[in-house]
Amino acid sequence: MDYIYEMPAEMLKETDKKGHVELFEYDSQTYAEPSEKLHKKAYVYLPYGYDENKKYNILYLLHGGACNHTYWFKDFPETVTILDNMIEKKICDPCIIVTPTFYHNEADQHVFDESRCENFMHEIRNDLLPAIESKYACYTDGDVSEENLIKTRQHRAFAGLSLGSMTTYRAAFYNSFDLFAWYGPFSGCGGPHGDHDHEVERICHTLKSGKEKGYELGYMFCGNGDKDIAFEEHKDIMEKAVEKSDLLIPGQNYDFYIIPGGVHDIKAWQLHLYHALQVFFR
Repeated sequence: MDYIYEMPAEMLKETDKKGHVELFEYDSQTYAEPSEKLHKKAYVYLPYGYDENKKYNILYLLHGGACNHTYWFKDFPETVTILDNMIEKKICDPCIIVTPTFYHNEADQHVFDESRCENFMHEIRNDLLPAIESKYACYTDGDVSEENLIKTRQHRAFAGLSLGSMTTYRAAFYNSFDLFAWYGPFSGCGGPHGDHDHEVERICHTLKSGKEKGYELGYMFCGNGDKDIAFEEHKDIMEKAVEKSDLLIPGQNYDFYIIPGGVHDIKAWQLHLYHALQVFFR
C-alpha cells in the first residue's frame, strides 16, 4: 500500500452515495461485583446500498478517554464522508462500522479508570456482538452463539484511538482473539505508566496461543504520529514484539504506520482508519 500523510481533499467532499448512520441501543451490565444493569448506546454506519440480503464485514471502532459513542460519526461527521468516498471509489469494500463506548454511562465518562479497558471484554462477548450481529446483515447470519461468533472471526475487526487503542489490546486482542482477526490500535498500547515488557509478553502469548487453537492474525495495523504523546511507548512495545515473535510479520500481517509531525488528534486517527480499512478483511 502507498501511504499518505494528509487526507486527500476529494475524501472530504460529500458524495451522492451516502451511507446511513443510526443509533443502536442494547442492554449490558458492569461486570463488576456487585454488577449493575446498563442500557448502552452505539452508532452504526451502514454503507450506501446496504442490503439486508447480503453479508457485510464489521468493524467495531472505539473513541478515546472522556469521549463516547458519538465521537467518530457525530462529533466529527467528516469521518462519515471519508467512509462514503472510500466505498464509492472502491478504496475499501462496503462494511458495517459500529462505534460503541467502553464507559458505563455519562458520569463514568469523566472518571479516568484504565480498568474499563480490560473489563469491556465481557460486554463485547456477551452483549455487544450478539446484539449487533443478530440485527444487521453480517456473516453470523443471525446465529450469535459463541461458537458461531468464533467461526466468523475473519469477518470482524476491532480498532480504537488513545484509551480506545489500549482497549483494542486489552479487551479485544488479549481477551477476544477468538472473536476478531483484524486490529487497529491507533495511538498507544500500555499507556504512559505501562509496563512495556509485560505488554510485549501479552502480545506474543496471544499470538502463540491463538495459533495453537487455529486462530490466525488477519492484520494488526498500528498507527501513530511521531509527535503524538503515545508514540514512543507504542513504538517501543511493538518493535520489541516484532523482534520476539515470528508470528508478527511486517508487510504481511503487521504494520506500524507513522505520520511525520502527526499528533494526538482526529486528523491523525482518520488517516489511520483510512489505511486500516485498506488491509482489513483482505
